[in-house]
Amino acid sequence: MKYVLVTGGVVSGLGKGVTASSIGLLLKACGLRVTSIKIDPYLNTDAGTMSPFEHGEVFVLDDGGEVDLDLGNYERFLDIKLTRENNITTGKIYQSVIDRERKGDYLGKTVQVVPHITDAIQEWIERAAQIPVDGKPGAADVCVIELGGTIGDIESMPFIEALGQFSYRVGMENFCLIHVSLVPVLNVVGEQKTKPTQHSVRGLRCMGLTPHILACRSTTALDENVKVKLSQFCHVPRENIITLYDVPNIWHIPLLLRDQKAHEGILKALNLQSVAGEPKLKEWTSRAEIFDTLHEPVRIAMVGKYTDLSDAYLSVLKALLHAAVAQRKKLLVDWVPATDLEDATAKEDPDAYKAAWKLLKGADGVLVPGGFGDRGVPGKILAAKYARENRIPYLGICLGMQIAVIEFARSVLGLRDANSTEFDPNTKNPCVIFMPEGSKTQMGGTMRLGSRKTYFQVMDCKSAKLYGNRKFIAERHRHRYEVNPEMVTRLEKAGLSFTGKDDTGRRMEIVELRNHPYYIGVQFHPEFKSRPGKPSALFLGLIAAACGQLESILQGCENKKIIQTTTGNGFSSTPKIYQNGGPKPIATLDGMYSKCNGVH
Repeated sequence: MKYVLVTGGVVSGLGKGVTASSIGLLLKACGLRVTSIKIDPYLNTDAGTMSPFEHGEVFVLDDGGEVDLDLGNYERFLDIKLTRENNITTGKIYQSVIDRERKGDYLGKTVQVVPHITDAIQEWIERAAQIPVDGKPGAADVCVIELGGTIGDIESMPFIEALGQFSYRVGMENFCLIHVSLVPVLNVVGEQKTKPTQHSVRGLRCMGLTPHILACRSTTALDENVKVKLSQFCHVPRENIITLYDVPNIWHIPLLLRDQKAHEGILKALNLQSVAGEPKLKEWTSRAEIFDTLHEPVRIAMVGKYTDLSDAYLSVLKALLHAAVAQRKKLLVDWVPATDLEDATAKEDPDAYKAAWKLLKGADGVLVPGGFGDRGVPGKILAAKYARENRIPYLGICLGMQIAVIEFARSVLGLRDANSTEFDPNTKNPCVIFMPEGSKTQMGGTMRLGSRKTYFQVMDCKSAKLYGNRKFIAERHRHRYEVNPEMVTRLEKAGLSFTGKDDTGRRMEIVELRNHPYYIGVQFHPEFKSRPGKPSALFLGLIAAACGQLESILQGCENKKIIQTTTGNGFSSTPKIYQNGGPKPIATLDGMYSKCNGVH
């Protein structure tokens, strides 16, 4: 196993996650199998109990792991399925060591950071690196490890020490360190300053690690004299100093790395030159270039609680983007704070109220994402009502689905006090209830989490057609509350169709309005499995409906079955279209323009 470690220096937020993802993609394009590990030095066991304001969204894996959002970047760029073992936290490590100490595994020795914590970190890395994540048997060729935080953080010290030991443990020819640092440009003199990076690398070397490659974040490409200076003071070959300058979209980052021969430096350090080829990124390059040329807009109103922090809805934004690029539309997201749509805001802040409603009414589609707590719920209900009554395409995810059900019960069934027991435990008409198997006392990891199957109850519905007329689908969940099965019959008689249910038939997964252009709510989170070139079916449906192209999409999904073939390096080759399952393909289609999420 070969290991690539990505660290960061000077300041946080430099884009280590995107850099690590891009490095993985580049190595995969060279024909190697790649897996990823994210190390988060915080004491939390996982990201599940963190507020989005603290750490952005909580990304959910197939196995139910609630992890850092960077694992979402890894999955999207590499098209892999990671596990909870691929996210290491200080909390997990210390918990495992303390559990072993309580069992007597250390034979009476004093348990210390060195060697017990550092050994546990190394063992976890080796164990997680062996887990297949690309659907093929056996371990990957390369494991890309991202160390969260910045060099010098006190909470990162045990991990730095462990990784220093690890580099000697696996052998220098199996370990490559890439340090992401900042080279600021001071406006006063317009000069690229190297001192912050020099100090960062010096700190890294003091802790026993020397970078093989420097990835320097800057507004512009590094001047040649700056590279020479960094090379001299940081002891890194000039050809191994890469500039990650500002680009139109993050899909260009792997191309920046390729164009500056970053893969050659990595392959040389890992002694993989004889087994890896030149990176094949034709499809990725095409997608990045098309993204830059899009000009016809599609406007989506995102109605939520955390509109001041886009990272809180990162996967939703990426899924919208994947679908918009597939439809060749320029995505414009209007952030609508749910509370600003409410009557209370009309009295307290009329300008914010008018601005919010102007954004909502100017949108081509409305999306209400997941969330917890009662803040903003009345505003979300108003948004769902507006979309339903004015026939605006609507997609509700998790809480967004529950909002749609509550609004329908109030407006159509006339149940004015219809609500979720999350917001009103004493409501006489509980449309949404706490799941029987849930826990109200233990917060972490007690929700319905991970990949679960949804079975279509009818095939003549938009969601089933968008998913390629499959009998069932598997999507990722994260929720404590569900639609009250006792109210389903009344709701369906009034016109709300529950087109998808779980294997028991009592848990509602998909709801639709048949007489609406596009009004769908789902209890799961389809955004977590969306990929560049493979947009989520329901997001594709929302964008298509917002552009007035849904019927052609649905027709294409009914009549055509798309078979996605793969090349030896794991990248998709050109898909072929088979008319009604015929034996010979009638045409080929670039995967990124696929108009349905058919059989892959």
